[in-house]
Amino acid sequence: MTAHPRLSIGLPVYNGEEYLAEALDALLGQTYEDFELVVSDNASTDGTQEICRKYAAQDSRIRYIRLPRNIGAAPNHNYVFTECRGELFKWASHDDLYARDLLRRCVEALDERPDVILAHADQAVIDGDGRVKVPYEYTLATASPSAPERFRSMLFEPGGDDFYGVMRADVLRRVKPHDSYHHADRTFVAEIGLHGPFHQVPELLYFRRDHPTRAERANPSKRSRCVNLDPRRAGLLHPTPRLLAEYVGGFVSAIRRAPLSSADRRACYRHLAAWMASRARPGAGERVEDRTPVDPARLTVSVDALVAGREGRDGLAGGQA
Repeated sequence: MTAHPRLSIGLPVYNGEEYLAEALDALLGQTYEDFELVVSDNASTDGTQEICRKYAAQDSRIRYIRLPRNIGAAPNHNYVFTECRGELFKWASHDDLYARDLLRRCVEALDERPDVILAHADQAVIDGDGRVKVPYEYTLATASPSAPERFRSMLFEPGGDDFYGVMRADVLRRVKPHDSYHHADRTFVAEIGLHGPFHQVPELLYFRRDHPTRAERANPSKRSRCVNLDPRRAGLLHPTPRLLAEYVGGFVSAIRRAPLSSADRRACYRHLAAWMASRARPGAGERVEDRTPVDPARLTVSVDALVAGREGRDGLAGGQA
């Protein structure tokens, strides 16, 4: 590993033994190689530690950190970022898959467009075996030069997974760290978007795995999801109405902190008021994972052909409609 890698990947994990090795293979097999991979183990009680130490012994780009106690998913995400050194940064999930060219194409986009602060690629939802369930069309206007338009789009449109894009670390340091109220990831990405446009690479390179033990599935209620994000949310001091109020307040504070003109700030507040009045358009709150699975006969791209470490697997495991 170089002394100062250009890109840092932060991978927070807790009890991820089922899919962790596949994710590590996919990341270490990237065609872009100038990165460090910092794994922050949130005091896992399964085989996560053994997997991480094995991979770290084999690849010097990996730095493994084991926390003495489970601090919650949100603090662990924030902590792993503070341990990273690159000028570019990406969070990675222990159960997702990444096509070999994902990092290269995102870094190229950031190099070609100095105004762009985050780059990601088209995605599909896959099941536990890596078969595509739902190819996902990205419709957000995050590439707009207008901050209010980017903000409006992220309020009203079904979100992508920009949280897992490659972003400029200096911008990330200027926004409030990821919080743990309901939908805190949405307010977090919205605040990033107020700092500059995103770029969506028009290639299917990111595969988000949906499975019964994924945090969103294992914690179906708002309160349980927030407690998973931060154990300090347990108890009577954090009822659901407070979690929802903090969600709305997160957007307000993001607008207040962002480097906006007075006119743009007013426009963002108007969009937020309209969103609160309408509670978003019908369907905007749906989870992509819950959409009707795609007909396998329509799939034309193989996940196994795109993702390192999956060579030789039988059958097509994914593609685009």
